[in-house]
Amino acid sequence: MDSKAKLPAGLSLDLDNAWSYLKTHGSRAWRELPSYLDVLVPRALDLLEELGLRITFFIVGQDAALARHHRVLRLIVERGHEVGNHSFSHEPWLHLYDPARIAEEIDQSARAIEEATGARPRGFRGPGFSVSPAVLEALADRGYLYDASTLPTYLGPLARLYYFRRARLST
Repeated sequence: MDSKAKLPAGLSLDLDNAWSYLKTHGSRAWRELPSYLDVLVPRALDLLEELGLRITFFIVGQDAALARHHRVLRLIVERGHEVGNHSFSHEPWLHLYDPARIAEEIDQSARAIEEATGARPRGFRGPGFSVSPAVLEALADRGYLYDASTLPTYLGPLARLYYFRRARLST
Protein backbone atom coordinates (compact mmCIF):
# COMPACT_ATOMS: atom_id res chain seq x y z
CA MET A 1 0.00 0.00 0.00
CA ASP A 2 1.19 3.51 -0.84
CA SER A 3 2.41 5.19 2.36
CA LYS A 4 0.80 8.46 1.21
CA ALA A 5 -2.62 6.94 0.61
CA LYS A 6 -5.40 8.24 2.80
CA LEU A 7 -7.43 5.63 4.60
CA PRO A 8 -11.14 6.33 5.03
CA ALA A 9 -12.37 7.03 8.53
CA GLY A 10 -15.41 8.60 10.12
CA LEU A 11 -14.79 11.19 12.80
CA SER A 12 -17.35 12.93 14.95
CA LEU A 13 -17.70 15.03 18.07
CA ASP A 14 -20.69 15.07 20.38
CA LEU A 15 -21.35 18.61 21.59
CA ASP A 16 -22.64 17.51 24.98
CA ASN A 17 -22.75 20.78 26.87
CA ALA A 18 -22.06 21.36 30.58
CA TRP A 19 -25.78 21.38 31.44
CA SER A 20 -26.35 17.92 29.97
CA TYR A 21 -23.90 16.33 32.42
CA LEU A 22 -25.41 18.21 35.35
CA LYS A 23 -28.86 17.01 34.29
CA THR A 24 -27.74 13.40 33.91
CA HIS A 25 -26.16 13.53 37.37
CA GLY A 26 -29.42 14.81 38.87
CA SER A 27 -28.19 18.36 39.63
CA ARG A 28 -30.79 21.12 39.44
CA ALA A 29 -28.09 23.55 38.28
CA TRP A 30 -28.61 22.24 34.73
CA ARG A 31 -31.71 24.44 34.39
CA GLU A 32 -29.47 27.50 34.05
CA LEU A 33 -28.05 25.86 30.89
CA PRO A 34 -24.36 26.52 31.58
CA SER A 35 -22.37 26.34 28.36
CA TYR A 36 -18.83 26.05 27.09
CA LEU A 37 -19.68 25.98 23.37
CA ASP A 38 -18.24 29.47 22.76
CA VAL A 39 -14.85 28.15 23.90
CA LEU A 40 -14.97 24.58 22.61
CA VAL A 41 -16.31 25.00 19.08
CA PRO A 42 -13.82 27.62 17.80
CA ARG A 43 -10.89 25.70 19.28
CA ALA A 44 -12.06 22.42 17.79
CA LEU A 45 -12.63 24.05 14.39
CA ASP A 46 -9.15 25.59 14.41
CA LEU A 47 -7.52 22.27 15.30
CA LEU A 48 -9.50 20.40 12.65
CA GLU A 49 -8.53 22.99 10.04
CA GLU A 50 -4.88 22.68 11.03
CA LEU A 51 -5.13 18.90 10.61
CA GLY A 52 -7.08 19.16 7.36
CA LEU A 53 -10.02 17.18 8.73
CA ARG A 54 -13.76 17.46 8.24
CA ILE A 55 -16.01 15.79 10.80
CA THR A 56 -19.60 15.57 12.00
CA PHE A 57 -20.60 17.64 15.02
CA PHE A 58 -23.61 16.09 16.78
CA ILE A 59 -25.53 19.04 18.23
CA VAL A 60 -28.04 18.94 21.08
CA GLY A 61 -31.21 20.75 20.03
CA GLN A 62 -31.62 22.55 23.36
CA ASP A 63 -28.33 24.35 22.68
CA ALA A 64 -29.25 25.11 19.08
CA ALA A 65 -32.56 26.59 20.25
CA LEU A 66 -30.75 29.31 22.20
CA ALA A 67 -29.96 32.39 20.10
CA ARG A 68 -26.75 32.94 22.09
CA HIS A 69 -25.31 29.79 20.43
CA HIS A 70 -26.33 30.47 16.82
CA ARG A 71 -23.16 32.34 15.83
CA VAL A 72 -20.77 29.67 17.08
CA LEU A 73 -22.86 26.76 15.76
CA ARG A 74 -23.15 28.37 12.33
CA LEU A 75 -19.32 28.38 12.17
CA ILE A 76 -19.42 24.58 12.00
CA VAL A 77 -21.20 24.62 8.64
CA GLU A 78 -19.34 27.68 7.36
CA ARG A 79 -16.06 25.84 7.91
CA GLY A 80 -17.21 22.79 5.94
CA HIS A 81 -18.30 20.34 8.62
CA GLU A 82 -21.48 18.29 8.87
CA VAL A 83 -24.03 18.82 11.63
CA GLY A 84 -25.88 15.87 13.14
CA ASN A 85 -28.87 15.62 15.45
CA HIS A 86 -28.09 14.59 19.05
CA SER A 87 -31.71 14.84 20.32
CA PHE A 88 -33.31 17.91 21.87
CA SER A 89 -33.12 17.16 25.59
CA HIS A 90 -30.03 14.91 25.65
CA GLU A 91 -31.59 12.32 27.94
CA PRO A 92 -29.79 8.95 27.77
CA TRP A 93 -33.07 7.13 28.34
CA LEU A 94 -34.43 8.21 24.94
CA HIS A 95 -34.79 4.54 24.00
CA LEU A 96 -37.47 4.17 26.71
CA TYR A 97 -39.75 6.88 25.28
CA ASP A 98 -42.93 6.13 23.36
CA PRO A 99 -42.83 6.71 19.58
CA ALA A 100 -44.59 10.11 19.75
CA ARG A 101 -42.09 11.48 22.27
CA ILE A 102 -39.16 10.11 20.28
CA ALA A 103 -40.50 11.81 17.16
CA GLU A 104 -40.85 15.12 19.00
CA GLU A 105 -37.27 14.89 20.36
CA ILE A 106 -35.93 14.32 16.85
CA ASP A 107 -38.13 16.91 15.13
CA GLN A 108 -37.69 19.68 17.69
CA SER A 109 -33.93 19.21 17.61
CA ALA A 110 -33.76 19.14 13.80
CA ARG A 111 -35.72 22.40 13.56
CA ALA A 112 -33.48 24.12 16.11
CA ILE A 113 -30.27 22.88 14.46
CA GLU A 114 -31.42 23.99 11.01
CA GLU A 115 -32.41 27.42 12.32
CA ALA A 116 -29.09 27.84 14.13
CA THR A 117 -26.77 26.51 11.41
CA GLY A 118 -28.68 26.78 8.15
CA ALA A 119 -28.20 23.04 7.57
CA ARG A 120 -30.64 20.22 8.16
CA PRO A 121 -29.07 17.24 9.95
CA ARG A 122 -28.85 14.02 7.91
CA GLY A 123 -27.43 11.86 10.70
CA PHE A 124 -28.40 11.13 14.27
CA ARG A 125 -26.66 9.95 17.42
CA GLY A 126 -28.71 9.14 20.48
CA PRO A 127 -27.72 10.71 23.79
CA GLY A 128 -25.58 8.22 25.66
CA PHE A 129 -25.73 6.15 22.44
CA SER A 130 -29.38 5.45 23.31
CA VAL A 131 -31.11 3.63 20.47
CA SER A 132 -34.16 1.40 20.03
CA PRO A 133 -36.25 0.07 17.15
CA ALA A 134 -38.65 3.00 17.72
CA VAL A 135 -35.79 5.51 17.40
CA LEU A 136 -34.56 3.87 14.19
CA GLU A 137 -38.09 3.80 12.75
CA ALA A 138 -38.58 7.50 13.53
CA LEU A 139 -35.28 8.33 11.82
CA ALA A 140 -36.17 6.28 8.73
CA ASP A 141 -39.60 7.95 8.54
CA ARG A 142 -37.86 11.34 8.51
CA GLY A 143 -35.34 10.48 5.81
CA TYR A 144 -32.22 10.39 7.96
CA LEU A 145 -29.32 8.80 6.11
CA TYR A 146 -27.70 7.15 9.12
CA ASP A 147 -27.73 6.55 12.84
CA ALA A 148 -24.42 6.67 14.70
CA SER A 149 -25.68 5.49 18.09
CA THR A 150 -23.54 2.38 18.27
CA LEU A 151 -20.89 2.09 20.94
CA PRO A 152 -19.23 -1.29 20.53
CA THR A 153 -18.20 -1.78 24.14
CA TYR A 154 -19.60 -3.16 27.35
CA LEU A 155 -19.01 0.23 29.00
CA GLY A 156 -22.05 1.94 27.45
CA PRO A 157 -24.71 -0.09 29.28
CA LEU A 158 -22.71 0.11 32.52
CA ALA A 159 -22.39 3.88 32.23
CA ARG A 160 -26.11 4.22 31.50
CA LEU A 161 -26.96 2.13 34.58
CA TYR A 162 -24.66 4.31 36.70
CA TYR A 163 -26.32 7.53 35.46
CA PHE A 164 -29.82 6.11 35.90
CA ARG A 165 -29.05 5.31 39.52
CA ARG A 166 -27.23 8.60 40.08
CA ALA A 167 -30.23 10.55 38.78
CA ARG A 168 -32.54 8.24 40.75
CA LEU A 169 -34.25 6.86 37.68
CA SER A 170 -35.36 3.32 37.11
CA THR A 171 -33.96 1.30 34.24
